[in-house]
Amino acid sequence: MKKVYKLGLFAAASLVLLFGCKDGDTVFDQVVDNETRGAVLRTVEILNNEIAFNLEDGTIADDTFFGVILEEQDQQGGDLLEFVEVYIGYRDNTGGENNVDEALAETIPASEFTTGEFGLPRYEYQISGADLLAFVGLAGSDLQGGDQFSIRFELVLTTGQRFSFADNTGTLTGSFFSSPFLYTPSVVCAVDPEFFTGEYSITQLSGSAPFGIGDAFTQPSVTVVANGDTNRTFEFSYDPGGFGSAYTMTLDLVCGEILNFSGSINSGSLGCDGTSIGQTGTVITTYDQSVGDASFTFTFEDFNPSGGCGGTYEAVIRMDKIQ
Repeated sequence: MKKVYKLGLFAAASLVLLFGCKDGDTVFDQVVDNETRGAVLRTVEILNNEIAFNLEDGTIADDTFFGVILEEQDQQGGDLLEFVEVYIGYRDNTGGENNVDEALAETIPASEFTTGEFGLPRYEYQISGADLLAFVGLAGSDLQGGDQFSIRFELVLTTGQRFSFADNTGTLTGSFFSSPFLYTPSVVCAVDPEFFTGEYSITQLSGSAPFGIGDAFTQPSVTVVANGDTNRTFEFSYDPGGFGSAYTMTLDLVCGEILNFSGSINSGSLGCDGTSIGQTGTVITTYDQSVGDASFTFTFEDFNPSGGCGGTYEAVIRMDKIQ
């Protein structure tokens, strides 16, 4: 397990705020003042919160992992820290029968924490996707995009007191403290960073958009860019021969399916009755990396929520890669 002390800019700024306030004014003072039980395990930085696997052969991606930097705070500046327990489980969110109840995976003693510049114990926790999978006793073929691992930390003090997810309040889960104790890294399918990127043409095959526009999407060229491991975006001009409104389109590549086809206006306004034209879809097409990314056909809704522009229409477009 890798332990490295890191201090993010946000954390530094937050700690300046924390220690710069007069006594009794900080959030932590409010949490622990006149209490004998106050302690938190704060999220300093989430290093990675997605577990990628290869859809084609059901194997875990070599470099995938869950990672978080934690900071322990108690009424004695970290001196009450005894150890932290790590519990791991699996949530089957896609209708299968692969739920795995959490179990104790390891115990991290206080001696493995490092002391940061503000005198509080910190720890960088990392676990590989392969180790997560082995612990819950599942095979790569059991994984589905949208499922989640659960990783819960339980803080134990020298007094014998314990704190974890069940003890959380809104004070401890927001803003500076962000002390959820529970993390749920999602299962995603590894996607080649070059897949479905580059220059594409758009041809509208069918559908009549609001305002009765029959060819709102056709354009000679758009540039699709990777915005994260499994997210793709491109800018286009809605009804380029008429309104020409600038849009950004977002698509999510989720284990063989392209989901959440959604558009948003970049500038100006195109709509009726105070509402804007938009696009949405659920499962709008499939993909297979072994086949390639030369062409995709999308079916989605082109809509105006108020109906004042002519209601909602189903549109079909094809995107072809420009070599």
